[in-house]
Amino acid sequence: MTSNRTIDCKAKIIEALKKMDEFDCKLLIVLKNKLFDGLISIGDIQRGIINNIPLENSISIIQRKEIRIAKPNDNIRVIKKMMLDYRMEFCPVVNDKNEIVNIFYWEDLFPNQKVEVSNKFNIPVVLMAGGVGSRLRPLTYVLPKPLIPIGEKTIMQEIFDRFFNYGCNQMFTSINYKADFIKEFINKLNLPYKITFFEEDRPMGTAGSLQLLKNKINTTFFVHNCDILIDGDYSEMLEFHNNNKNEITIIAAIKHFSLAYGAIETGVNGELLSISEKPEYTFKVNSGMYILEPQLLNEIPENQFFHITDLINQVKKRNGKIGVFPVSENSWKDIGNWDEYIRLIRK
Repeated sequence: MTSNRTIDCKAKIIEALKKMDEFDCKLLIVLKNKLFDGLISIGDIQRGIINNIPLENSISIIQRKEIRIAKPNDNIRVIKKMMLDYRMEFCPVVNDKNEIVNIFYWEDLFPNQKVEVSNKFNIPVVLMAGGVGSRLRPLTYVLPKPLIPIGEKTIMQEIFDRFFNYGCNQMFTSINYKADFIKEFINKLNLPYKITFFEEDRPMGTAGSLQLLKNKINTTFFVHNCDILIDGDYSEMLEFHNNNKNEITIIAAIKHFSLAYGAIETGVNGELLSISEKPEYTFKVNSGMYILEPQLLNEIPENQFFHITDLINQVKKRNGKIGVFPVSENSWKDIGNWDEYIRLIRK
């Protein structure tokens, strides 16, 4: 049985990551000589990246051993229960010869039901929304960036709703540009969570206004730019942060770049060392989503323009622990960019 969600056991990790992005999935079936050989998930890849396993390595290095599948004699009730209990994206049915005889997909068995979040938490979420949204002009001449529409919601609602699904109900938002408009609009929505606004009297960078939350947040908290969306398991990000005792965790997107030309490396006196035809490069890029410890609020200077990268460098300089949690390229949507915004609303 063939499927878009299969990959050969000899494939590279980067190929699995790209395929997940291409077909918008988090799980792939691994085949060996066209027979079932196991499963690989986005979590497996993330753990591999965290452990510095090169993306050019085979997926066999990170492929997990413990998996859940169905057998041909399992009835549909058993399969449904397993998929519900373990929030399975799909369930392959594999016989004793390792042949895939069927695949049950969540969207087919549960067409009107979203996968429920199992590991809930309730910590503060801070949305940085004080900017003018210059990259989205002329739209932001009329609407402030946090009220830009995404489907039937504003971007602010979309972000906070995702955290609310995990159990969060302590929401904070920095505002400056069109502040009164934002407050009036949001206060009329009767949202199931409270949003506390804190107002900059002038632009203060991507972290400067956080000092206004001193003594208001006393626990680990998320910080989220208001012009991005992250598709991922927020509970796994928080678990990674806590387990590693990080002061800051940066959520980073794995970004691929292809050079349209041959890349040349030279040595002394212009001697050719190597040439690569249309090489590809992969980087971890800062997505604009973070997890912070509350004591860091005391390290942000008052009434100064201060970026979150300044805070990161400051913590790094004093040897504080900073972690990086990876997500796939298509899991990060930078809607402050016109092209990305147009792609998103046309889906």
